[in-house]
Amino acid sequence: MSTVTISAADVNKLRQLTGAGMMDCKKALTECGGDFDAAVDWLRKKGQKVSEKRADRDVNEGVAVALLNDDATSGIILALGCETDFVAKNDDYVNFARSIAELALANKPADKDALMNLDLNGMTVANAISEQVGKIGEKIEVTDYAAIDAASVVAYNHSNGKVSVLIGMNKAGDAVAEIGKDVAMQIAAMNPIAIDKDGVPEDVKQREMEIGREQARAEGKPEQILDKIATGKLEAYYKDNTLLNQKFVKDNSKSIRDVLAGVDKELSVTAFKRIALGA
Repeated sequence: MSTVTISAADVNKLRQLTGAGMMDCKKALTECGGDFDAAVDWLRKKGQKVSEKRADRDVNEGVAVALLNDDATSGIILALGCETDFVAKNDDYVNFARSIAELALANKPADKDALMNLDLNGMTVANAISEQVGKIGEKIEVTDYAAIDAASVVAYNHSNGKVSVLIGMNKAGDAVAEIGKDVAMQIAAMNPIAIDKDGVPEDVKQREMEIGREQARAEGKPEQILDKIATGKLEAYYKDNTLLNQKFVKDNSKSIRDVLAGVDKELSVTAFKRIALGA
């Protein structure tokens, strides 16, 4: 009689899928010959409260958190996603999200996978999330994570807990920190896709150029000037969608580039990350 080998990865996968205990998951897989669907049914038949087959659910709600270290030279931003706004507003859920964020800030994992393997109160973050899935009955996952190091890092967390921004700046000081708050709120409100036009992905540029050509063609413009018109439309796109070229929401007579130069001619944003949930 052949014996199916159950790996630790298989056990962890079933644990994340169901929220059941590690030993129960191993026994279920062993009894069911490694069949995940059968193992879920086996757990249910044994009276286990499982978050059955939550892997295909959307996690559009949740909590976004941005945190800084003591000297504001390093920060992290992450989102802990869930299925419903009801769960996202629960204090225990918010505190759980913050505990993961604080752990990330203390350890600065390289990526989301590394974050999942950090120790949180005696278990990995992945297993802690699985435990919460079992308790709450909704799919929960860290949907986004990033870290920024810079001369000055600014964090902004909107009051609704669903929008957070982290930005890095190439200078430090009180005036930089103050304008950084304004820039962070600008990013939260206006959702730029890049710092400047050089950061716009090439496929986005090509798409906008093609849209510009088609718009001009539909207006009856001659073929020989379509590229010129499309280029002009692309420049307008940059003004609306790249941070330094956007109009400052507090004073539309200035761009963000102008506002930064008003503090220090060499001041600029080195990186930013925006997370928005429930949109």
